[in-house]
Amino acid sequence: MSDTRESMPLLGDAFPKLDVQTTHGRMCLPDDMQGSWFVLFSHPGDFTPVCTTEFFAFQKRHAEFEKLGCRLIGLSVDQVFCHIKWIEWIRENLDIKIQFPVIAANDTIANTLGMLHPEKGTNTVRAVFIVDAQGIVRVVLYYPQEIGRNIDEVLRSVRALQISDAQGAMPADWPKNELIGDQVIVPPASDQETAEKRLDEYQGYDWWFCYKPLEESH
Repeated sequence: MSDTRESMPLLGDAFPKLDVQTTHGRMCLPDDMQGSWFVLFSHPGDFTPVCTTEFFAFQKRHAEFEKLGCRLIGLSVDQVFCHIKWIEWIRENLDIKIQFPVIAANDTIANTLGMLHPEKGTNTVRAVFIVDAQGIVRVVLYYPQEIGRNIDEVLRSVRALQISDAQGAMPADWPKNELIGDQVIVPPASDQETAEKRLDEYQGYDWWFCYKPLEESH
């Protein structure tokens, strides 16, 4: 593995410090996002069909991300003037205004984030980093150029992480899990005494698989 690949941020790592040019001016990440969650997502190139559908979908859910205290940031290796022109095209032709900044990355930035894969040419792959309010990487996703992302899954991941931090683990397909619905999984017992009391305190299939109602405040 090359040094570039080794520098890629992994789950639980601090997001690397990046000084970047964006459509909203210069930004320093993650410092400028201090106290806020953010989703940084890369796209292969401006003025491409799949990427256009993704930007439209992210913007349609922009208010939902904002309600979670989560900001959106796009990125590709296109120059900033190209980003600006593409955003203008989206507004004029698709009747939607892109409100989040888009980074004009160089190869160094793209490599730092593992977005340039030799087998996929010179464009950035579809990467997603979900970063919490402390600047820690919580989710990393990579998609090939041929497949657009499920933006609802990115939104679900942010919401699920925030609830999990406060309440417990989240089941598959939450909030529509086939076994426990929107309920939250109770952390496993760490000693025999706790295990023996679990089914008296919570619903569950066994002492190691218990769950509790979602607290509505979240």
